[in-house]
Amino acid sequence: MTVQVNWPDLRAAAVEAAEYAYSPYSRLKVGVAALVDDGRVVIGCNVENASYGVGLCAECTMAGQLRLTGGGRLVAVACRSGDAELLMPCGRCRQIIYELGGPECLLDTPRGVLPMSEVLPDAFGPQDLP
Repeated sequence: MTVQVNWPDLRAAAVEAAEYAYSPYSRLKVGVAALVDDGRVVIGCNVENASYGVGLCAECTMAGQLRLTGGGRLVAVACRSGDAELLMPCGRCRQIIYELGGPECLLDTPRGVLPMSEVLPDAFGPQDLP
């Protein structure tokens, strides 16, 4: 089954998810929305912590939502600020997206929509484990 990506709706869902962010330290509200291979959209937001290193990126909470709502594979991902500004996932989050969507998962980037194979070339994945 091929799922059609409605990028404007996915981007809007990411902006809406950013409204739920807990970001009292950076004040940067981050939201992410992903289309799943069964047509669902899962979202996430950043959750900061006074101990900065234990804060959660929006993509981490989205990964939890994916698993909690039935699993599946990510097809397309959009990450936005609360002001609708395009944001790129950090390195850790790119790895999470790759793990849950694979090299063909599409990511909204400043260079346009790209597959994860271009965003995270030579990625480490399940195929690298014995």
